[in-house]
Amino acid sequence: MTTAGPKPAATAEEVEAAWNDNKLAQVLYHDWEASTYDEKWSISYDERCVEYARDRFKAVAGTDGWPYAKSLEIGAGTGFFTLNLKLAGVLAEAHVTDLSPGMVEAAKRNADTLGFAIEGKVADAEKLPYDDDSFDLVIGHAVIHHIPDVELAFREMLRVLKPGGRFVICGEPTRYGDFVARRLSRLTWWATTNVTKLPALSHWRRPQSELDESSRAAALEAVVDLHTFDPDTLARMAERAGASDVRTVTEELLAAWVGWPIRTFEAAVPEEKLGFGWRMFAYKSWLQLSKVDKVLSQVVPDELYYNVSITGVAK
Repeated sequence: MTTAGPKPAATAEEVEAAWNDNKLAQVLYHDWEASTYDEKWSISYDERCVEYARDRFKAVAGTDGWPYAKSLEIGAGTGFFTLNLKLAGVLAEAHVTDLSPGMVEAAKRNADTLGFAIEGKVADAEKLPYDDDSFDLVIGHAVIHHIPDVELAFREMLRVLKPGGRFVICGEPTRYGDFVARRLSRLTWWATTNVTKLPALSHWRRPQSELDESSRAAALEAVVDLHTFDPDTLARMAERAGASDVRTVTEELLAAWVGWPIRTFEAAVPEEKLGFGWRMFAYKSWLQLSKVDKVLSQVVPDELYYNVSITGVAK
């Protein structure tokens, strides 16, 4: 089977055009990211990520209805959420969509590698190309903050769900959590890229061309990341769209304060400098801090946590 090679980095002219055309920005950014997305976010299809996906789903929606007979993911990217939930036994027949053709192809390749048959379509979450009452479950992970009209996207999810079907959207940034995480990331990027200019540490510095490419990616990311959410406001939006039994949960406080600088550091130094030991350190740190975050949730307001997940049911 012939697979597509990496997309070239967006040019400065394309980035400039994307500021005035959000759909172009979404496609440019996610096509660009498709070939390296799994590596960038340490995505895998093993127990580590299976457990993560299963636990995020379970935290907001519980375990009733497993496995869901027919599911659809919006903004599926490379298939992380769908494929790991399928491995976890949460869903059976799987369909994925994304605005980026590169992401849809990457998700289908990942499914093939795992021995799955999934259907994939290039589609806009604000206008899904499916009939009413088609699915038992609609899912998404870190997706609705990219969508211009989130309430319209909720209406589309509810339209394609069968009566009593459920949507589950996980991993969306909260307003205050995102504010802190982005500033920690910017500080980490500045510190790492400046310290590695020192001769004694120059072997820890990525080539300038790669750093420039990352900076252009960050510029596009600022265009495609449209929203942050207050959990209560998000719940009311889903209810206005027609959902019942709406529920939100928030996760990651200290885990985000440490996790985002770690991810930024990984992007700023050569890949070969960080091996399996580093990956396990980062993962175990996230696990331990997530446990502390659960305890703190008894006293810390939910809007201060980084991630919000939401679920609801079609009437």
